[in-house]
Amino acid sequence: MTDSFPSPEDAHAEPHDPVSIAADYDRVADEYVRHIFGELAGKPFDRAMLDRFARLVGDGLVCDAGCGPGHVARYLHERGCNVFGIDISPRMVSLASELNPMIEFHVADLREPGILPATLAGLTCFYSLIHFAAGELVAVLTTLRRAMRPGGRLLLAVHEGTEPRTPGEMWGIPVSLQFNFFTRPEIEVALTRAGLAIDEIVHREPYLGVEVETDRIYATAIAPCA
Repeated sequence: MTDSFPSPEDAHAEPHDPVSIAADYDRVADEYVRHIFGELAGKPFDRAMLDRFARLVGDGLVCDAGCGPGHVARYLHERGCNVFGIDISPRMVSLASELNPMIEFHVADLREPGILPATLAGLTCFYSLIHFAAGELVAVLTTLRRAMRPGGRLLLAVHEGTEPRTPGEMWGIPVSLQFNFFTRPEIEVALTRAGLAIDEIVHREPYLGVEVETDRIYATAIAPCA
């Protein structure tokens, strides 16, 4: 995630390109750690959502999908979760492993996460869906839902909006990443069509000076028990 986005563009979201996305995040990974690894300290709402999630999943197996440098996984581990992380960027996974040696991290695409069916008590997707177009969300969430055990819980966060943005750089490093924003109805439809029962969808405004100044959507959902 970049420190600043340009104004929304009159453009359609491009399909997920795993090779390009991995390469971009490999290039920015070290700067990403410097800017993002400690950001939860300035985000009380996020911490409250993660605290609630940790209480609900207990000591069941949790995947932090699109884990980046592992700051969310680390937060959950410190609250007693049995958590591991996956990310599409090998460099991110390497840094996450160095920064959090008590947690396992693996390279994987969210479309093919390599997780056995019905094994996860919990799944977090903190801004890891933002490089998928809205039309791809159902397929991705369906794949992730299959990895969740009955009653397993999902917590996701996305930027709220209607236009994709292409910053062209992150911290001065050129990238081709496109950041897709989503509306509440798009998230509701995607979760429902993926076979997940929506628990809660909430909005928050940005923390000024702490993160990219965009509105956010947080959603919690539950895998079906039958």
